[in-house]
Amino acid sequence: MKLESWIRLAVVAGSVGAIELLCRTGVIPNSVMIPPSDMALALASILSSGEMTGDIVSTFTNVALATLITVVLGFVLGQSIHAVPWLRASIEPLLASYYSVPTFMFYPVFIVLFGIGRAPIVAIAVLLAIVAMIMSTLNGLDRIPAVLRKTAHIYRMSRVATALLIELPAAAPYLFTGMKLVVAYAFIGVIASEFILSGSGLGYRIAYAYNNFENGKMYGLMLLVLVSVTLVNSGLNAIDNRLQARRRR
Repeated sequence: MKLESWIRLAVVAGSVGAIELLCRTGVIPNSVMIPPSDMALALASILSSGEMTGDIVSTFTNVALATLITVVLGFVLGQSIHAVPWLRASIEPLLASYYSVPTFMFYPVFIVLFGIGRAPIVAIAVLLAIVAMIMSTLNGLDRIPAVLRKTAHIYRMSRVATALLIELPAAAPYLFTGMKLVVAYAFIGVIASEFILSGSGLGYRIAYAYNNFENGKMYGLMLLVLVSVTLVNSGLNAIDNRLQARRRR
């Protein structure tokens, strides 16, 4: 294991240990936060009982759908915008300021369009994440060596073939940065949407536990989300590091 990994592990372990000590000594009251060890026990109880398996599956399905739709749609839109310089010049300033818009204010519109259920939750997550993928696609396409496109032209490759066989592999290291952001935004969008739009899912269950003063369940589910996001991003980081190493060769 590299030195950076050991330092990262030490910081996490030290933070968890400090929170455990503060909770056990009463500096942080149990009404505010329970010790991390109790969070882990509560999560183990939730998982072993199976009482929230449906909610867990629902949330992760929504995250997976939102991520898949965003990655595909973001790449296609980024490719289209990149291919038309005047369109890019017009749209790129708007994309740069996109996240100043509070995306969740559109949830009544999505309810009208899609009704109550999975569709508006996924739609909000896609809306929240799409620009990160578009910008990463534009950045990746900008960095593709011109010789690769000339090679595609010499072999008379179609636009679709060039995009899939030349540009996508060449831009992959940069696209992965966008994909990591998409996963993070998908989790945020789905779980936050479940607070207000759903009667199931981890977001709904966390809000329900909060409203009923069930701190154990609330923090157990929050720990599940935190661990899940960390594991997913660790996996993506490992793949990203391989792609970056290949690009530097």
